[in-house]
Amino acid sequence: MNSGFLKNLFVWFIIFASLMGAYQILSEGKKNTTEIQYSEFLSRVDSGEVLEVEIKGNQINGQYIPINGSGGTVYFETYGPAGDDLLKQMTEKRVNFKFISTQESGFLAFLINWAPMIILIALMIFFIRQIQAGGRGAMSFGKSRAKMLSKEDNKKTFADVAGIDEAKDEVQEIVDFLKNPKKFTKLGGRIPKGILLVGSPGTGKTLLAKAIAGEAGVPFFIISGSDFVEMFVGVGASRVRDLFAQAKKNSPCIIFVDELDAVGRHRGAGLGGGHDEREQTLNQLLVEMDGFEATEGIIVMAATNRPDVLDPAILRPGRFDRQVVVPKPDVKGREEILKVHSKNVPLDSDVELNTVARSTPGFSGADLENLINEAAIRAARESHTKISMNDIEFAKDKVIMGSERKSLVINDHERKVTAYHEAGHALVAKLTPGTDPVHKVTIIPRGMALGLTMQIPIEDKYMMSRDYLLKTINILLAGRAAEEIIFNERTTGAGNDLERASEIARKMVTEWGMSEKVGPIRLTKKEGEVFLGKEMSTGSQLSPTTSEIIDSEIKSIIVNANNEAMNLLKENEKFLHDLANLLLEQEVVDSKELNKLLGIEEEIKSPPSNNEQEKASNWSPITPETTTAFSEIED
Repeated sequence: MNSGFLKNLFVWFIIFASLMGAYQILSEGKKNTTEIQYSEFLSRVDSGEVLEVEIKGNQINGQYIPINGSGGTVYFETYGPAGDDLLKQMTEKRVNFKFISTQESGFLAFLINWAPMIILIALMIFFIRQIQAGGRGAMSFGKSRAKMLSKEDNKKTFADVAGIDEAKDEVQEIVDFLKNPKKFTKLGGRIPKGILLVGSPGTGKTLLAKAIAGEAGVPFFIISGSDFVEMFVGVGASRVRDLFAQAKKNSPCIIFVDELDAVGRHRGAGLGGGHDEREQTLNQLLVEMDGFEATEGIIVMAATNRPDVLDPAILRPGRFDRQVVVPKPDVKGREEILKVHSKNVPLDSDVELNTVARSTPGFSGADLENLINEAAIRAARESHTKISMNDIEFAKDKVIMGSERKSLVINDHERKVTAYHEAGHALVAKLTPGTDPVHKVTIIPRGMALGLTMQIPIEDKYMMSRDYLLKTINILLAGRAAEEIIFNERTTGAGNDLERASEIARKMVTEWGMSEKVGPIRLTKKEGEVFLGKEMSTGSQLSPTTSEIIDSEIKSIIVNANNEAMNLLKENEKFLHDLANLLLEQEVVDSKELNKLLGIEEEIKSPPSNNEQEKASNWSPITPETTTAFSEIED
């Protein structure tokens, strides 16, 4: 509904309101008129009370003043013949009277009585036509809202998709089938009816689907899962039927449902029961994908980042036969993605995309696109003609750590505490073998933190050992340990560090089997969400004795890590002071300056390296990069 339509609707509303106002004004004179009998009128004329009279046919209007004078002038209306005797009598009593023609008020009476109804009908017709002109008929609630991209409109190809080569290989046969279906059918093969793209947000699921349609040169219907469901019962199912009816007319084609979990969630969940509108929509989708009617030449693709909440019926063979995982890109994939997004961007000669790719582990394709965009914005703000490596570094810090809060006023003591806190993180990370390199240390407030120590791994990690996790906890607790050594006090700034360290320690004991006392047992189960048809009870199944052992092991891990951090900082207290003073002086210390500070002054005392083979746990990191923050606000 565009602004022109709203403007026209407003004009019609003003016209309607004006006519209604005119009707009220014209009718106002009748509101205070008293209807009297003709005999009473003759009596008041005879008594001299009547002042003036208007005669219109048999209708007589006028005004009189009662003899007693109470109530003032009274307007009256009566009906009767206006004969010669009446006229003679009014002349004798000096009553002003006049005749009004009955013919000249017909159109005005019609306008007054019927104009509001006519205007209302005209407005309804105008409103319906405007809706129809916008592509939605008055009774088209059940029509599909899918947008069809023809092969002329969709210019995306596999050349626009980078960093997910394995996913492209899996869907390549879909393109081959759409181009040459006989190649598969002559051998009795059947192409998958549905392909579910699973991956984190921003990994390129929608882009991959568009590229498939662009490569195959077939129509591409795109719709969001939320577009099916409305407040009206049966609308979602009707839209599903209409979508597949359109697809059959344009076969072969691809239907792409973005955010499938909005309509494909587990049935029997929630409070709506079996008559829930969303479930009726899902039932119709199941029937259309694999029901009695054939849907040859129609390939349904969908994307979701929550495959765990989908109904099992939609994942069985014959519907979404195949799940294609679209992961976050590795270092090579990130470099390819950066090349795609920087293709039309002027880069300076000092920009090395390989270096940028290595320093952005965990970034999705959307994150990398945003990184290049932020760098371009910064370069334009600084009036640069090309994007330099400094612009990209600035954009990377902004994306990872947040914007600088230069207006925040911090007193000298808190600034000093922040400097020693971050110096503690950085020093322990640097002196502990087997940890991720320290990329940058800063006490410039960013986001919700007063300071940050950022570590970036040399390579992508997909599993982590017990030794690595223990060292990570050491680094997290080092900031608090530095505060205690230098100031002999504990602040709330370590709240986020303690939360993350405790979470890692708890998972080590209860999920990853890394405790000697507890053993290789998983003591927690994945929490089922009540409204997803999972178990209603989420209570603990652990005995009091086991719970006590778990708490004891978690505390032991945390306390030992804290003691190790304290000892390491005490042994290298001079470096702690030097680094904190350097931070207070220039606010930001990068890895080169840190190496110079620690490597030139004197020999660094560090614990012996653990050369044992790392026992890898089956654990996927939530975020590959480790960013330790001194937070100023605690939940």
